[in-house]
Amino acid sequence: MELGLIILAVAVVAAAAIFAYARPKPVAADPRLDTVISGQGAIAEQFRQTTAAQATLSQQVDALKEKLGESLNLSATKTAETLGGIQARLTVIDEAQKNISDLSGQVVSLQQIFSNKQTRGAFAQAQMEEIVRDNLPSTLFEFQATLSNRNRPDCVIRMPGNKALLVIDAKFPLESFSLLRAAASDEEKKVAVARVRSDVGKHVNDIAEKYLIPGETQTPAIMFVPSESIYADLHADFGELIQKAHRAQVMVVSPNILMLAISVIQTVMKDARMREQADLIRKEVGVMVTDVRRLGERVAKLQAHFSQAETDLRDITVSTDKIIARGDKIEKVELAPLETKAIS
Repeated sequence: MELGLIILAVAVVAAAAIFAYARPKPVAADPRLDTVISGQGAIAEQFRQTTAAQATLSQQVDALKEKLGESLNLSATKTAETLGGIQARLTVIDEAQKNISDLSGQVVSLQQIFSNKQTRGAFAQAQMEEIVRDNLPSTLFEFQATLSNRNRPDCVIRMPGNKALLVIDAKFPLESFSLLRAAASDEEKKVAVARVRSDVGKHVNDIAEKYLIPGETQTPAIMFVPSESIYADLHADFGELIQKAHRAQVMVVSPNILMLAISVIQTVMKDARMREQADLIRKEVGVMVTDVRRLGERVAKLQAHFSQAETDLRDITVSTDKIIARGDKIEKVELAPLETKAIS
């Protein structure tokens, strides 16, 4: 469109110029010619204005294109960032979904563990072993040790300065407490309470009968319950069972109480080691004092030898001086010539 207007304007100007130069000049000026020439100037001025306007429009179009390109680039950048953020969030969601799936599997596995009595006992034993292993040196405990009566508690601890063993046995009476929590009527609750008393009482009796051996194991033995909630329920609702355990020389502990007991054992061990080291230091100091006393005696003997040697040297010096004096006297003696007697 712009090129057509330019060609049209050039054609008009060229036609006007040809017409002006080709026609013969009149003798008198024709007003109509002035009108035509004036119209051509107006047309040229309009053409110039149109060209300027088209140039301005072209610049505006170029500026608009540039702004549009920048806007498109900015929009593309923001869109890419948004898509990247969405991708990152999707990744996080996928990871969370995976963790939820893994956690669901772990919950199912934990339910399977708790639903089986043997695996539940193994879980309790493993938790107890982890607490003991993490807080005591391996020389002070033993798992599944065999006592003189052929019974094997879950753990025995050797206390410093005491030959008797401290027995720890893990029990997990989950079924009876689960029945108690699930009881919907008074009758069901009564049955569940009787079940708790029976199960816990049996655990206490088993520990007392199997593992308390006079002279071989210490009292009380420790019954480890790997559940803080069950331990709290026992103390809150079954105080008679706790008292029965005390009378049977069995102490019921939870994980936190067991860790506290292990801390006490660590303190006892530290005191015992300090006493051993103190005895060793006292013994070494005694030996050192004996050595120092012996060294003093030997120094005294050496000093006596030095004193005797000094006396002997002084006596030798006196004797030497006397010998020298006598020699000097001998050298000073004048011998007279011998007189010969005449023979009569």
